[in-house]
Amino acid sequence: MSEQQHQHPEQPQPGHAPKKELPEHIKAALLRGAGGATDSAGQDWEGRDLSGGGNPLHQHDGDDGRANPILELALEGLYAGMNGEEAVIEALADARIFVPVVAQSGESVMGEHGVLEDKEADMALVMISAPDGRSALPIFSAVEHLTNWHPQARPVAVYAPRAALSAVAEEAQLLVIDPGAEITFVVRRPAMWALAQQRSWVPSYRDESLVAPLQAIADAMEEVSGLVLEPGPGVASRARDGRTLPGGGHGPELGLTVVLENAVPDDAVPEVLGRVQEALAGVQALRESADSLTIGLRKVGQ
Repeated sequence: MSEQQHQHPEQPQPGHAPKKELPEHIKAALLRGAGGATDSAGQDWEGRDLSGGGNPLHQHDGDDGRANPILELALEGLYAGMNGEEAVIEALADARIFVPVVAQSGESVMGEHGVLEDKEADMALVMISAPDGRSALPIFSAVEHLTNWHPQARPVAVYAPRAALSAVAEEAQLLVIDPGAEITFVVRRPAMWALAQQRSWVPSYRDESLVAPLQAIADAMEEVSGLVLEPGPGVASRARDGRTLPGGGHGPELGLTVVLENAVPDDAVPEVLGRVQEALAGVQALRESADSLTIGLRKVGQ
């Protein structure tokens, strides 16, 4: 079987790259006093009830900085093989998460002793880059995971759909949940857009809306017996302890096998594949549903 990959994203690496101005809702959260890993007295958030007056999370009364229990259960279920990645995205839809922001130098002035000093500091989202150059926004289920990953970053509590909107505004292609933790989960572009638009998400490899247009492509080519969809090799991910998880991978997320008629000679395969790829490029539903695609070939009966 031969194979060809498209838009193959790599695992994002924690290269911190603050960029651009904060989105307005993140600014608002900061102005309301969204705090760091400790309060103004230096006391940890962990295990505390932050409700009531002076709550550094403000709009999240009762929040102690721990993981949303439904999201935590979905991630634990993924680890145990009890649920797939759809459950994690569904849990994110109503979950409070934390985004990291850091201070970066603003306008500089010459101090009284001739030393250049920062007149003011701006706050910026922390972004990370995938090896293929794509930008990703790290988000964290709990304050502890964020501060372990980047001790200097300030946690800002927002709902996950708002974080997805921020990622879209920053032209990021991925969300990465809890980088550096036991379970790191990559939210690929279609799921990220679904979160931002507050609509349900179906993985491309289970998207029934793709069946008809793909069947139409196969029917239009006498050399092609069918096009078969399945999870791509990059759907799975690995926990820090090495366990394989059935979701949360960086892609390719969709596998498509072109099933050729036995009569197609080997020297004609590249030309047929080229026509299939050209036809696939015209399927808008596929572009919207799949973040990354790998194409395989086999003949009938193989």
